[in-house]
Amino acid sequence: MASEGEAMEVEPTPTTETVEQAPAAIAGDEEDIDDLAELLNSVEDESNSDHDAKVAILSSILTEERNRFGPKASSIKERSIYALARAFCHSNQYQEVVNLLTGTTCAPFFTNATKAKCAKVVRAVLEIICTLAPSQLDMQQQICNNIIAWTETEKRTFLRQRVQAKLASVLFLQNKFGEALTLVDKLLVELKKLDDKQLLVETHLVESKIHHGLRNMPKSKAALTASRTCANAIYVAPGLQSSIDSMSGVLHCEEGDYNTAHSYFLEAFEQLDNLEADGKVEEGSALSCLKYMMLCKILDSLTKALKLSAQGGVGAKTDKAEVGISGIITSKQGVKFAGEDIDAMSAIADASSRRSLKEYEAVTEKYTHELQDDILIKHHLKFLHQQLLESNLIRIIEPYSCVEITHVANLIEMPLDAVEKKLSQMILDGKLNGILDQGKGQLIVYEEGEKDLAMEKGLQVIANMDNVVKFLICKKSRSSHNDGINE
Repeated sequence: MASEGEAMEVEPTPTTETVEQAPAAIAGDEEDIDDLAELLNSVEDESNSDHDAKVAILSSILTEERNRFGPKASSIKERSIYALARAFCHSNQYQEVVNLLTGTTCAPFFTNATKAKCAKVVRAVLEIICTLAPSQLDMQQQICNNIIAWTETEKRTFLRQRVQAKLASVLFLQNKFGEALTLVDKLLVELKKLDDKQLLVETHLVESKIHHGLRNMPKSKAALTASRTCANAIYVAPGLQSSIDSMSGVLHCEEGDYNTAHSYFLEAFEQLDNLEADGKVEEGSALSCLKYMMLCKILDSLTKALKLSAQGGVGAKTDKAEVGISGIITSKQGVKFAGEDIDAMSAIADASSRRSLKEYEAVTEKYTHELQDDILIKHHLKFLHQQLLESNLIRIIEPYSCVEITHVANLIEMPLDAVEKKLSQMILDGKLNGILDQGKGQLIVYEEGEKDLAMEKGLQVIANMDNVVKFLICKKSRSSHNDGINE
């Protein structure tokens, strides 16, 4: 269905010559399309497995010599374009996919169809390609660039803006954050003038994801707020709403508010699970949110057990021997989404509950693909690794006032240089009260004495008196200045 922006592009009234040349003006009841319908039905027949024959038939429907473009003929040709895109994707003929929309095969259809119909077909084909070939990002980028060049030649502004928004998403998935941000900035300037709310919601959401990829959290949060503001003024499809909720969860997770993040991920997961069941979104969308929910539970439980602050401060003591991470997912979810991804997150949860650094590192090496491909999980697993390392070091050092660094390295089973570097970092960050004696290869730990309250109160009184004296001096200088003016 074309948006309001596409409906604004009005087709010129056809002349008499145009009507005579194109039999599309014939009424729907008088259209002779039996041969086209028969050809399309033969392609859609599941018993026909000859790929080359299917492609040839679909191409003949689109390039037939009679140039029929009535309502029924246009509908058949539109279905043929979708079927041709699916056929090319299933056979991995990605170069043919690139040339499909801007080549000679679809040229007659786009020439005779309305602009709104063209926009609908282009967007639908892009959606089919992204669903059937999600990993072929270079192909998707090339298709978007070809369509943008065609829309600029045909002066189809609204369609160009939609394809540019899609291109920005593709560039983000390719980790080309600079190019994507430049494109989004230019596009937002145009969209704000047109006040296209629907596209503004999508573009601001992509902008938020790009800034998150660049680790610019304030701008990412501002872009998401702008997206939500535009979304409040229009109807938002469940798929887009789930993307907004998921991004909200990501930002709350970055801020250390794991309970709120879990709530947003749960909302997005329930929507995506229903959409996946109906076949409206690509498979794996709900699984990503489920992994994020497990990550939030792991981080929240470990944070409470180790008495960590949201900024990563480590408590030297904890009364809890293990972190309770039971009930992360229900049995129903575990059965439905069972696989390597869930096994990876469950293994991380087990390693965290035992606070075993060696087991944790073994899990990250075993499930590299499942744990390192996602930006959010990858970042927070690094954070989790640092917390486990610091917690293990503090537990080893706690009984000693002076301990050899080699002994600590042997107990934690890590290289000496890495342990020494981490200990010096913890001392500088104020997480460990002590010094490193590198000459003797020892760590000297100081006991934390009780605070001298009298000294603290005395310093506070001196600071207050200093402020009073400064105020009186300023008041005296202003008074002298005013007296001089009066004289």
